[in-house]
Amino acid sequence: MKKKEERHRILILGGSGFIGNALYKELLSYFEVHCTYCQQHGAFSENKVFYNFCVEEDSIFLLLNKIKPTIIISCINGESKSQFSAHKEIVNYALLNTDCSILYISSAEVFDGKFAHPSYENDIPISQTEAGKLKISIEKLLLETIPLQTTIVRLPMVLGINSPEVLHLRQCIRHKASFDVYPNLVITATTVNKVCQQIHYIVNQSLRGIFHLASNDMVHHEDLFKEITLKIGAKMPIFKSIFSSNEDHYNALLPKYNKLPKTHQITVSQVIEECSLNEEIISIK
Repeated sequence: MKKKEERHRILILGGSGFIGNALYKELLSYFEVHCTYCQQHGAFSENKVFYNFCVEEDSIFLLLNKIKPTIIISCINGESKSQFSAHKEIVNYALLNTDCSILYISSAEVFDGKFAHPSYENDIPISQTEAGKLKISIEKLLLETIPLQTTIVRLPMVLGINSPEVLHLRQCIRHKASFDVYPNLVITATTVNKVCQQIHYIVNQSLRGIFHLASNDMVHHEDLFKEITLKIGAKMPIFKSIFSSNEDHYNALLPKYNKLPKTHQITVSQVIEECSLNEEIISIK
């Protein structure tokens, strides 16, 4: 256990992405934070704590030995085999540096092979997609080799005023274009601000295990985006209904066994409220 006065040295893999960059901004004032980026040279090359790293080409082990992080937060994207190889290198580093912990950001995709009911932390993951199977394999790698150093965070749909989905919705409203909705798909959701708050808490409390950082309640995909649109107060886009079945099916994470304090929980109505705020779009830098 580290002394409280010692600041963690955090490395965020994928720090230039939507979630990774929000985490960087959340944690920067409290910890020593380093990040990786892949392609956005103009945006990040002059930032001294951002390191260029391409998962398909580079070894992460060299960067780990240079930075010597005490916490690695992984929200990296890339080709599947390369991602898995990078996490094997992370495991090897953690085995040699037992004071280092890993926080892996997974998603509801690990349950995209089951539709009958929502999924809880202890449910066995079942996926039918390449993305879901990759996340399952990385979760398994971490939990089987370094369980005492591993935290798995599974996310539902992550929204917010600057999220890709909400920006796309606003564009569709503006141009009266079609926006895909799924009337029979039951989901949970959250916001990027809440995820950052929750992960900050998990880091501070050195929590281990599997966490579902999702809303406490569920909503149909179609209803969620129609409610956000009504809250925005704008004209409606053309909602294009896509049916994958005649009955409701679930791609919903729910927290049950590893619940965070009430102040760190969220509901669908709070997600809708935050997504409809009329704030200026901020840059990611």
